[in-house]
Amino acid sequence: MKRIILPAFLFSVLIFTACKEEKKEGTNLSQTEEFRSKNSWQIPNKNAKTYAELSIRKGDNWKPEKFGGGEFMNVDSLQLPEGHSDHAYYIRYEGPGWENSQIGFRFYLDWRNAIDIWGKKVDSIVLPYVGQENYEDYHHDSDWGQDILKAGKSLGLGGYGRFMNDSVVHFRSVGKTIASVENKTGSSSVFIDYEDWKTGKDSIDLDAEFSIYPEGRFSKISLKPSAEIDGLTTGIVKFKDVPLLEKKSDDGAWGYIATYGTQTLVSNEDQLGMAILYKTSEVEKIQEGTHDHLVIFKPTINKISYYILAAWQQEKNGITSEGEFVKKLDEHLKTLQQNGRLNKRVDN
Repeated sequence: MKRIILPAFLFSVLIFTACKEEKKEGTNLSQTEEFRSKNSWQIPNKNAKTYAELSIRKGDNWKPEKFGGGEFMNVDSLQLPEGHSDHAYYIRYEGPGWENSQIGFRFYLDWRNAIDIWGKKVDSIVLPYVGQENYEDYHHDSDWGQDILKAGKSLGLGGYGRFMNDSVVHFRSVGKTIASVENKTGSSSVFIDYEDWKTGKDSIDLDAEFSIYPEGRFSKISLKPSAEIDGLTTGIVKFKDVPLLEKKSDDGAWGYIATYGTQTLVSNEDQLGMAILYKTSEVEKIQEGTHDHLVIFKPTINKISYYILAAWQQEKNGITSEGEFVKKLDEHLKTLQQNGRLNKRVDN
């Protein structure tokens, strides 16, 4: 899945999509039509059921010490510039985002490698409008919803790393990181290719793919390591007084870990359910980490796939109780047992 791309500091070569320089007038969805007409280059078709995007600050020759806001432009692909780290304000909302009508996710494209959740109150595509005017606006309540998960030092929901010496090693030492996005009729995807990821005495390449489909609150994640290493892991961020739920399908081929409770940035009453659904033959063990409930995979060079799922209480026509959440997870286990996948289309 390697992609040929020049470094991001060669700005004129970086951009893989032609982008018109039009300033966004506002972030409120009541101004959607005006914004759409001025920014048609970066807005998906109004009938799109899924969407993925990657957006960087416009006209910026990257400097690690440079912070601040500014206008953004969408790109199809980029190589992370040397020195890029968390909270650099270079990539809009810190990395790629992907969504459907029910749920959205964002990926921290830096050493953290965590996945965050967009809580959506509407059933339309919203990411093109997020973080355009004020970089931090998405942390606060708006008409479309907001960023709802505090990932901290964890993997968030479904991020990945390597479990070593009783802790999770993230992506602090990587030779090259390339990210790209793709939007098709039946799905949208984000691809992350890592070269020379160093952990302990090992160095491997890793290809990751996140896909979302028109229906469902889930996203499929696939990881392809270039060499066998032990401890490759995903997980769910831990919160105090929110217990872990676990279950396997009747045939034992699939399982999930999940949490449900007050675990959002919104309020002390706001309810969120999170889950990872996995194929048991690919998993070595379920383990508690310092910051995460972990799913640790067996060493392999084959593709590993799992699903992440989030259900926010304030979502339009959403799940509002733990009972409803568990019922939906159990339905997904049955679907996986019968079909081997959650999405209706056949996976490539």
